[in-house]
Amino acid sequence: MKRLTIQYFILLVVFFLSTETMLAQTTQWRDIHKVKRKETIYSIAHDYGITVEELQKANPEMLQPGYVLKKGNFVCIPFPQMQASPDTLLAATPVQPTKPSKSDVREREVRVGVMLPLHTVNGDGRRMIEYYRGVLMACDSLRQTGVSVDIHAWNVAENMDISEFLTDEAAKLDLIIGPLYSKMVPALSQFAEENDIRVLIPFSINTPEVARNPLLYQVYQSPADFNSNTVDHFMKQFRNAHPVIIDCNDSTSTKGSFTTALRKRFDEEAITYSLTNLNTSDAKFVQNFSMAQPNVVILNSEHNKEMRKALSKLTGMLLDNQELEVTLFGYTEWMLYTSRNIDNFYKLDVHIPAAFYYDASSPKTKRIEQKYRWNFHADMMNSLPRFAITGFDHAFYFIKGLHMYGKHFTGAPGMVGYPPIQTPLSFERTGTGGYENKKMLFIHYTPEKRIEAIKF
Repeated sequence: MKRLTIQYFILLVVFFLSTETMLAQTTQWRDIHKVKRKETIYSIAHDYGITVEELQKANPEMLQPGYVLKKGNFVCIPFPQMQASPDTLLAATPVQPTKPSKSDVREREVRVGVMLPLHTVNGDGRRMIEYYRGVLMACDSLRQTGVSVDIHAWNVAENMDISEFLTDEAAKLDLIIGPLYSKMVPALSQFAEENDIRVLIPFSINTPEVARNPLLYQVYQSPADFNSNTVDHFMKQFRNAHPVIIDCNDSTSTKGSFTTALRKRFDEEAITYSLTNLNTSDAKFVQNFSMAQPNVVILNSEHNKEMRKALSKLTGMLLDNQELEVTLFGYTEWMLYTSRNIDNFYKLDVHIPAAFYYDASSPKTKRIEQKYRWNFHADMMNSLPRFAITGFDHAFYFIKGLHMYGKHFTGAPGMVGYPPIQTPLSFERTGTGGYENKKMLFIHYTPEKRIEAIKF
């Protein structure tokens, strides 16, 4: 399978230990810790409220003759054997012994397993560590509301056979979050059916199992579905606008399928639109715009270079033709460049389709980022989306849903009543199979210099 890209909202997180050890073992870690100068095994154990023996058991290389703890090493932090104080800022409750009974989940702890690449070998692993930390934070928040969670984690790297992890212990779970790689879905799907376990696939994966297994939940839509839904919402949002499609001469763009689908809809609904080129002279360029209607501009490139050239050309045109009304319709990738182009985004009334929205100014965002620093002594990765917040949203939504509805939970709109921090969730069934998240947004940069999320 091709490694997932940010265009399809791919991600990552992992635990820091020696690569060989991590890839070989099943884990139930609370956190990973980067060793600082002058820290010792004793001081680390003391800081996390665990014994030296518990720390050494989680990091068996510490017991090897001649082992020296060095600055920059990464060590696994296990859950303590004793229940933590409610006032302790842990990311999750300690793992409790699971009972063999699969009784009603509404009357007991929710048993959750995370099967993702949890390592430091590559970006997938590091990003997944951050995602998993968000899951742990959600468990802690739910615990404070009276929802008990029994959570386990396995490092399922790309080169591994997921079947190795589908053990009797995993069969007791109510929810499995994972996998990251498409090739692992068939075995996990079959295991879920055999043991009545719901599976949350957190990122973009192309797999037919979602269409046939009612226990699978796909968070991110396939590129084809996302394009189709974007076209539908575009047609509703800009019904009264005159479309102007600009060819950016970008042979590496992946947006041809979107603009092709959009043009097909224009033709089907007899909507007149203009076609022009980014290299067209200014005099001819402006002739493609309507003076009587609002204009909505669509580029056939998602790349920064072409976007910036279009921003310059459009803002220059508006200086000379202030009677024109123009909205620029963009792509999710543009959110990476917001800070450098924010003024022009406001001027051009930019709308960006997305499956998430990271709002740095939101009090909820600031609060979870602060708690992340408290818990993990680090800032979240500077990425879109923020993977820890994604993990928090996913875990909170599903664990609370299972606690409230048990096997009757489907993820349908309004079931949980959880307003997401970053990733809206609303699942619909795919035929007789599983469920796909159909929620999406248009992120709108208004001329009044506000950013709003238009939800569909």
